[in-house]
Amino acid sequence: MTKKHLPLDELSGAIGRILGLLLTEEKVDQAVQSLSQAIKESVPGSIGAGVSILDSQGRRTSTGFTDSIVEQVDHLQYDLGQGPCLTAWASEESVLLTDVRTDTRWPEWSDAVSALPIRSVVSAPLMANGHSIGAIKVYASETDVFDASSTYLMELFASPAATLLSHIQSAETPRRISEGLQAALYSRDVVNRACGILMERHKTTHERALQQLILQSRDKNQSLQEVSAELVAGIPANGN
Repeated sequence: MTKKHLPLDELSGAIGRILGLLLTEEKVDQAVQSLSQAIKESVPGSIGAGVSILDSQGRRTSTGFTDSIVEQVDHLQYDLGQGPCLTAWASEESVLLTDVRTDTRWPEWSDAVSALPIRSVVSAPLMANGHSIGAIKVYASETDVFDASSTYLMELFASPAATLLSHIQSAETPRRISEGLQAALYSRDVVNRACGILMERHKTTHERALQQLILQSRDKNQSLQEVSAELVAGIPANGN
């Protein structure tokens, strides 16, 4: 597949316009949205882009996403505690995923998104003052859409994105990160407990139990964590 990227001067102009936005509380969301849209338009083959950060409650969240599929795929990462964006965030290194169906790094997440129009991903960490405060990402519906040049483009955008988002982060960031990690561990524990209940109840595998939870979350328009918590809460103490 032939890939064409924006000329460097045009790319620089896009980044410059975003950085030129007044970084007030009223303009931050607009700036993040503009940056996500610029990322989507600058990386060929992208069907959506967005930013992952911690919200005011210390929870990982998606902001400035250009398309609903970005929010949906991101939340599966947050619920399962694994995925390319979370890895880029934690490792402080860019992540390139060329085929969701064959990559083995995040088995539960890959399985969860197998029915969605997502096949390729690039994610870059957002570095501010020597710390990773989140990640930016783009998704594609076909395999092998992204390559090293796509990763380079994402890293170019990561710097202005981190500048914008560092204004959102506060002096309480370390505490919020700790709370976010605790919430992530709780979320994953709830999902695993719900899978265990279904495995025991239906004598099935973990993979099939997870797929059943994912289908329920889509049918109910709830997050995977919410569906899992409801299932766990509905089980009597004796497990029957």
